[in-house]
Amino acid sequence: MTTASAIGQKLWNYCNVLRDAGLSYGDYLEQLTYLIFLKMMHERTQPPFTFLPDYQPPHIPEGHDWPSLLARDGDELEAHYRRVLERLGREPGTLGVIFRKAQNKVQDPALLRRLIVDLIDRENWSELSADVKGDAYEALLERNAQDVKTGAGQYFTPRPLIQAMVDAMRPAPGMRICDPACGTGGFLLAAHDYIVKHHPQMDKGQREDLKYRSLYGWEIVDSAARLCVMNLYLHGIGGDETLIKVDDSLRAHPGRDFEMVLTNPPFGKKSSLTFVNGEGEQTRESLVVIRDDFWASTSNKQLNFLQHVRSILKQHGRAAIVVPDNVLFEGGAGEIIRRRLLHECEVHTLLRLPTGVFYAQGVKANVLFFDRKPASQTPWTKTLWIYDLRTNKHFTLKTNPLTRADLDDFVAGYNPANRHERKETERFRAFSYDDLVKRDKVNLDIFWLRDDSGEDAAGLPAPDVLVQEIVEDLQAALEQFEEIGADLTLSLGARNAALGEPGPSAISLR
Repeated sequence: MTTASAIGQKLWNYCNVLRDAGLSYGDYLEQLTYLIFLKMMHERTQPPFTFLPDYQPPHIPEGHDWPSLLARDGDELEAHYRRVLERLGREPGTLGVIFRKAQNKVQDPALLRRLIVDLIDRENWSELSADVKGDAYEALLERNAQDVKTGAGQYFTPRPLIQAMVDAMRPAPGMRICDPACGTGGFLLAAHDYIVKHHPQMDKGQREDLKYRSLYGWEIVDSAARLCVMNLYLHGIGGDETLIKVDDSLRAHPGRDFEMVLTNPPFGKKSSLTFVNGEGEQTRESLVVIRDDFWASTSNKQLNFLQHVRSILKQHGRAAIVVPDNVLFEGGAGEIIRRRLLHECEVHTLLRLPTGVFYAQGVKANVLFFDRKPASQTPWTKTLWIYDLRTNKHFTLKTNPLTRADLDDFVAGYNPANRHERKETERFRAFSYDDLVKRDKVNLDIFWLRDDSGEDAAGLPAPDVLVQEIVEDLQAALEQFEEIGADLTLSLGARNAALGEPGPSAISLR
């Protein structure tokens, strides 16, 4: 019996061959996505699928299908493969998302032939269960996220954290669930699996609704969107028409609201546009998102995503969003947004996450849980419960990774069955609305546990953990200084332009 680990290992072993030919993990994963999808589409034009009532195989343009690849070799194969990718990228629906701007990265025709014939064609992918092929693909996505040079980790939220967030939120059949920054689809997949596991008595209509009409996502990066669609497809989610949109979700309201939003927006504080001016110099312009349904206009991406999530929730809809520390304490627009959020929504839970959890380094983040409520003269937030998983907790991606068991105490304290019946513990404390709004700038970055690492050497974490934390802090500080430098450059450029003087060169802190 073929297992996910066996398939995953087989696919990963072949990656080593292609890496010697100059392909990155991400390049290899993309080529696998194109070829496995084409093979599966061909399989579904064969029995037993052709015997299924009302079954219509997805349309692959004639001459651009799997048999057309098998029939060619050498330079002819490589040239035809490029034409296939280009043509399918112009198709609508799922085809268009998966093959959008697709390129052949396997320049050696002999290697391409081996990949098609020896690896992909030898498996009947449609016969493998969704768990097997889906879990194998998930494993490849996680390995790809560990390749820090490509930055792929920013599109991959660690699965133990996703599972804990979904367990706390408890999605149910019939819900419309959205991730406006869906990356590789981890939240949508986890929500689907939770519903299937906890509602085994769903009827046929509910199952079809869950598969085709319940899960919505937006992703601005083409490569991440194609991985998301393929990840869901291999898990048996979605069809010829995909609910994953390749677009900037902050651009506008999508035109519909959702019962639940689960998301981890991209890291990075400022939204900006880099361009070359008339003097041939690179400059960067801050992009302030202005929307009538936002409380404040700002270039801070996380604050904008927080406002966007609130705006796309139905009344009484629920959200869980990963936010960096600056969202909790930043002044100006940050203070305005926090005040409005506490007043107009029920902000009931904050999970302070430890460092060393995310594949993108230098991240100190939290998970904010809130419900949208109708207009009211009195604030909806009565009590904010804060769980501190950060103080005296030390994780690293390789030697001590976060596991789902590390979040058991949080989920138990969250009490998904009835969160109004909670009890305070050493790490879980309640803070009233009145106490929150009295804090300077409505600062929600609250901690109360004593950090034992400052007492003596015996309380220090392991040296490799200390080094990792120092590196992450320095990288985060450097990014902040670079943003300050870029903002200064913009300010000086605007001043000089007004005075008719030459613009300054970009400030570099590296």
